Amino acid sequence: MSNKSLVSITDYTKDDILRILELTSKFDANPNRRLLEGKVCATLFFEPSTRTRLSFETAVNRLGGRIIGFSDAATTSSSKGESLKDTIKMVNNYADIIIMRHHLEGAARYASEVSNVPIINAGDGANQHPTQTMLDLYSIYKTQGTLENLTITMVGDLKYGRTVHSLLIGMSHFNPTFIFVAPEELKLPDTYKDFCNSHKIKYEEYTDFSADVIKRSDILYMTRVQRERFTDLMEYEKVKNVYILKKNMLEGTKDNLRILHPLPRVNEIQQDVDDSPKAYYFEQAKNGMFTREAVICDALGIKVE
Repeated sequence: MSNKSLVSITDYTKDDILRILELTSKFDANPNRRLLEGKVCATLFFEPSTRTRLSFETAVNRLGGRIIGFSDAATTSSSKGESLKDTIKMVNNYADIIIMRHHLEGAARYASEVSNVPIINAGDGANQHPTQTMLDLYSIYKTQGTLENLTITMVGDLKYGRTVHSLLIGMSHFNPTFIFVAPEELKLPDTYKDFCNSHKIKYEEYTDFSADVIKRSDILYMTRVQRERFTDLMEYEKVKNVYILKKNMLEGTKDNLRILHPLPRVNEIQQDVDDSPKAYYFEQAKNGMFTREAVICDALGIKVE
């Protein structure tokens, strides 16, 4: 994987995933290493971000690298009509690696094809978010002690949720059972159900967020309904609060159950859940920094002792 872009979780084999998880555990134990001394990392965020951008920038800072870039495309020449190709070619002159978030599906893949330096996809539309997948996988492994044979329940926006799509693919190597809970309007696209079928992955679909489903879960992966993906706000209003996790819903669940959420949350997890030992979403966000340190070093071919 030396000097290679990460655009989709499919760019990683099972061995790659396990290697990145091992690297992540090293950074978890010691995040401050001067491995990017003399390196410049460009963060190009054409779409708003808080956790992803800050965790990437913190990762670069803790590794001793320098950061250039932008967090608002309106302040760049793209607002004047500059093409993505020209932006990437220009930034290639200044940076050793580019971390990019874009609202268009496929933008990261295109950028990787025209770039001379590695591209790390920090999210492209409703498509993929591979570093989120890696931090999710690390969070699952850290809390469960394994990635094998787990029941993972995904709740909420399964249509537009790129974190859901990427995690489904990432977990496909480890014999999971998926439970998909979504309203009809936000069901998992057939493309991903076809993927499950072709890889012999067991899954069930429900519109009801029942106690039985929660009690069977090892991982409960909550998602927000993303207002920014809707063109019809009436449709958004209809489904935005359809599933809300409350603390009393955790009674009788497995001891090893952990609740994940890619954040930000809106109303889908009540704040009283935060006090439960089964709530892991803030620790999950912290794991993102360690994971992104690992991904950056791997993409640049930097060895971690």
